[in-house]
Amino acid sequence: MTLVEDEPDLLRPAASSRSRVEKEFLPEGFERIPAKRPGEIGNDVRIRRRVPVRKGILPSWMKTRWGRIAALTILVAVMAGVAAAVLAVRSFFDHDPRFRIDSSNSIQTMGNSQLTRDELLSVFGADIGRNIFYIPLAERRAELEQIPWVEHATVMRILPNQLRVAVRERTPVAFVRIVNRNGDQIKLVDGAGVILDMPPAMMAARHFSFPVVTGIGPGDPLPARAARMELYQKFIAALDSSGEHLSMNLSEVNLSDPEDVRVTIPAKSSDLLLHFGDTNFLARYRIFQSHLSEWEQQYPQLAAVDLRYDSEVVLKMADSSPTPTKAQDTAAAPAAPTKHASVSKHAPVVKKHAGRKRS
Repeated sequence: MTLVEDEPDLLRPAASSRSRVEKEFLPEGFERIPAKRPGEIGNDVRIRRRVPVRKGILPSWMKTRWGRIAALTILVAVMAGVAAAVLAVRSFFDHDPRFRIDSSNSIQTMGNSQLTRDELLSVFGADIGRNIFYIPLAERRAELEQIPWVEHATVMRILPNQLRVAVRERTPVAFVRIVNRNGDQIKLVDGAGVILDMPPAMMAARHFSFPVVTGIGPGDPLPARAARMELYQKFIAALDSSGEHLSMNLSEVNLSDPEDVRVTIPAKSSDLLLHFGDTNFLARYRIFQSHLSEWEQQYPQLAAVDLRYDSEVVLKMADSSPTPTKAQDTAAAPAAPTKHASVSKHAPVVKKHAGRKRS
């Protein structure tokens, strides 16, 4: 019986083809040996290479049980030493008398011109004798800014035992008339509507030159006061924009109506009440300024001038009754028939204040 290989021809290695040079110079049974890959010698034999072995970071003695116990003990001792040092430093700063505010002389004050030093130091009365690190700076700054005159405050520590207090005070822009049970009081007010107290003697020494503002009071919300004072500053800036300082001629400014700035100006016989509205302040003042002499000659009883209209000016006469004239009375006084070609293009005859359209 003959055994026949079942292996197909495709799995058999193909006979290597020989070149013409090999056929001429090499014997018939010679076969080429395929090239080996680098690192191989013979069949599946590789060259051994030396690879450096990385050693551990820890020393050999720490790999043992007693070594790890010793390392842990050293670590705990170091941490305990650091904690003890921190506590010692904290105790030094907390209890050393060199960090204590001994008296008010250890508190510096800067930026106060309207407020006295004692008024600022009143906030720090409880801090005398206290350690400088136990003084709540943020709380003290908030208490300083509760003082009406203080707009912004800064409090800082100066080692070893001093505080520095710097304040920015509010700038008054007008007097304000406050009506209460004790009668009328004159105080100061800044551009944000904050009412400022000042003794009359100190107020006279400062030589303030402002109009008196009415129509705002301590009972009004601060946003409402701020809006009215914004209108006031807009009005003053418009009058002074020409460089003539026309606001120096004003006696009183009523801000009770946000749509009508009412101003009292001294005249020959008595004060005049002017209605400026809420815009075109300088142009309307120019109209009043150019016709004042003429109006005073024609109307000796002139009490109020309404400048809020585009094409005409309404003149109001004082009440002939012996009752003292007030701003409310003059506003309701009858209008005088008048005719001004230079003021009104159509030269209207003004008879009634009601029914006219405002600008």
